Amino acid sequence: MGLVEEKIALVTGAGNGIGRGIALRLAAEGACIGLLDRDSRACRQTTICINEQDRRALALPADVTSSAEVRQAVRELVKAFGPPTIVVHTAGIMPTGTIEETSEEDWDSVYAVNVKGAYLTCREVVPMMRSAGGGSIILMASITGVNGLPGLAAYSGTKGALISLARAMAIDYAAANIRVNSVSPGTIDSPMLHGFITQQSDPVRTRKAFDAAQPRGRVGTIEEVANVVAFLASDQASLVSGANIRVDGGASVKGDQPSL
Repeated sequence: MGLVEEKIALVTGAGNGIGRGIALRLAAEGACIGLLDRDSRACRQTTICINEQDRRALALPADVTSSAEVRQAVRELVKAFGPPTIVVHTAGIMPTGTIEETSEEDWDSVYAVNVKGAYLTCREVVPMMRSAGGGSIILMASITGVNGLPGLAAYSGTKGALISLARAMAIDYAAANIRVNSVSPGTIDSPMLHGFITQQSDPVRTRKAFDAAQPRGRVGTIEEVANVVAFLASDQASLVSGANIRVDGGASVKGDQPSL
């Protein structure tokens, strides 16, 4: 019996990276998955991967910054499987730079995807969760939203916003038995990390700096993040709400930051 057997989950940003890993894990734990991602090809490929394992999944190509597209995606999920009682918002982009180096366009884009996307998705699903008697919402934040990281001003701001949003929602919907938590991964071996590293003047040195900054001597894996999300999505986490779970191998406690 899986942790979320026969539950219905909506995962945004499910076509790639951490979102994909979470979708695969929740499906393995028995959930029916709606995969929402603006990358329609990646979204469908992940769906096929889940279906080939005799699990139920539905591709929902959509842009989380569009209320109309999010609404339509949720409707399609409800029609196929029923209303979701698990939502994981992982859709995110990561422009680099200080405030001075960040264009207004990049600033608006990162807040639209990372924060507005969470708002639009939750706004559609919360009424369904209330009618169903409860649910679990997990917002994918980042350790950069807690401690910050040089050269990631806009991204760090959005992740701090998600941590605060989860706390506010946890209070707003506690009486409806809707649990809301955030997860803050540290440095994870993911496509987003790879993209950041390749933008640096010395990618090899940057990767070594990231590994060296970890107490365990290595960055985390997508699977390690998905393990935590699966727990939070399950009834085993029935008393966990309003929490921000750091999944960083103790790096934020150690306090070191990679020198970029």
